[in-house]
Amino acid sequence: MADIIQLLPDHVANQIAAGEVVQRPASVVKELLENAIDAEATTIKLIIKDAGKTLIQVIDNGKGMSTTDARLSFERHATSKIRTADDLFQLHTKGFRGEALASIAAIAHVELKTKQDQQDLGTELVIEGSEVKSQEVVVTPKGTSISVKHLFFNIPARRNFLKSNSVELRHIIDEFHRVALAHPSIGFSMFTNGSETFNLPVSNYRQRIVNIFGTKTNEKLVPVEEETEVLTISGFVGKPEFAKKSRNEQFFFVNNRFIKSAYLNHAINSAFEGLLKDGAQPSYYLNLTVNPQSIDINIHPTKTEIKFDDEHTLYAILRSSVKHSLGQFNIAPVLDFERDANLDTPYSYQQKGTPTIEVDQSFNPFKDETSKTRNTQTYKKDVGANWESLYVGLESKGTKTHTDFSEVHFESEPENESIFKNEQDVEQKQTTYQLNNKFIISTIKSGMLVIDQHRAHQRVLYEEFLQHITIKEGVSQQLLFPLELHFSKQEIALIDQLKEDLESTGFIFQSIKDETVQITGVPVNVPESEVSIILEQLISDVENEVPDSNFSATDLLAKSMAKSLAIKTGQTLTNPEQEHLVNRLFACKEPNVSPTNKTTFITMTVDELDKKFM
Repeated sequence: MADIIQLLPDHVANQIAAGEVVQRPASVVKELLENAIDAEATTIKLIIKDAGKTLIQVIDNGKGMSTTDARLSFERHATSKIRTADDLFQLHTKGFRGEALASIAAIAHVELKTKQDQQDLGTELVIEGSEVKSQEVVVTPKGTSISVKHLFFNIPARRNFLKSNSVELRHIIDEFHRVALAHPSIGFSMFTNGSETFNLPVSNYRQRIVNIFGTKTNEKLVPVEEETEVLTISGFVGKPEFAKKSRNEQFFFVNNRFIKSAYLNHAINSAFEGLLKDGAQPSYYLNLTVNPQSIDINIHPTKTEIKFDDEHTLYAILRSSVKHSLGQFNIAPVLDFERDANLDTPYSYQQKGTPTIEVDQSFNPFKDETSKTRNTQTYKKDVGANWESLYVGLESKGTKTHTDFSEVHFESEPENESIFKNEQDVEQKQTTYQLNNKFIISTIKSGMLVIDQHRAHQRVLYEEFLQHITIKEGVSQQLLFPLELHFSKQEIALIDQLKEDLESTGFIFQSIKDETVQITGVPVNVPESEVSIILEQLISDVENEVPDSNFSATDLLAKSMAKSLAIKTGQTLTNPEQEHLVNRLFACKEPNVSPTNKTTFITMTVDELDKKFM
């Protein structure tokens, strides 16, 4: 047989590698920003157009590259970060594989301008699909500027798999946040479609968090500091009362590298145990410094997963450190059996002894009112003992005895009879029952109907909100005082996008500013206390949704509001409420499923019940 195994051409191998390294525009942003940090830049500028599909440009003032290095940097496995395999366990840089630039150049148009400090002129490289189009000498400032245009131009299938611009831009902002939070000593700026999105000057860690997530974040932060032989922890956690349902403000950094770790996240959750509402997620921004030899970063192409030598020790230290900070700053209730110093007797009073109290033992406060009290008691006893004397005259006048009182007609007697009859009728007409405050059980001709009350109410509210948004205006109730809510800049941008749809449901916005939203009216069936929860849930749903090309903000808004306002499992319903919910459910267009396509009810026929007893 003929030989069938052959080496792949370099441009094909690069495209295969790009599939692991570059998944979306945010992956390119991450690699370019990390390269700028490794180049010891002090200011980094990120420029985005059309969510990175048209242009991603990173400009830094780092060391720059020589002409030879600029050309060699786009070859596979060419890197300045490591020399030997042992260097993998002594990493102090972001990159080390030498795959990123080669992978990016294989699937995009790349333009590189770079110059070192001691050189008079720099180098300009233009590469399209791994092919070098030109290399020229150019006048450029110190540092490196790299532009990535027309991403996935030669892989149309991958380009078609990209989501909408808003979703891709959110992923880019997430990567920008992760890099900027890890390096507060570097100034970052970001421009989107010509407008400035972020301008983060050099600052301390707390100020960097505030600059990214808004000034209101400052009051939410609780510092965490711990230094041990194994691990050094520094950073902040959020106060429990400000916890949200989303995980957007959860950041672990190990040696200034963002990581994801479900195991360490569980340590934080256990430290907050008993302090958070159901479904709420704690916020944290924690830097962990460990010995580079005790971790392995080279286990995932995105480098966001790390293996630790001793995870159990890290878990215990992290959990106790967070718990200690929550208790130290009086965030968590602490049961302390030691004496409270504030309640001690001052030292200057300890030798004075107890004060003396004089009592007049002959004093009797009831002495002058004895006779009055006695008369009152006698009168009361007479009335109590002789109540039968009120009926003495009835017999003397020849009236019938008390045994004939059954013939006396009272005014309220017919009303009592009618109330009795109505109550009996209600009991006979009861057709629904609530089981474990979760299911509504109703009888039908063929057997039994079991309804999930939470999902059923979601379906009812979902169709109502859709009708308000698309067909008719929602009814609003005015608030006595405007409600002011605080959000981060990107959350404000989402609310601004959904403003028109929210107004259709009944919300009235007075103003939407940089970090605050003022609301003067809410839908009729929405309590004022639920407004912030609804908007937070909506933002979380929009951010976590993976919409396709037919994505509808209206549909997502209706789903989110229905999920927030639907009656919860564990809520007791009266019989009329149960019947009303059942009637409204079967008046819906699609009563079988909830807005998230989950079953709302099941039926059990009499035959199925009979089989259970066979």
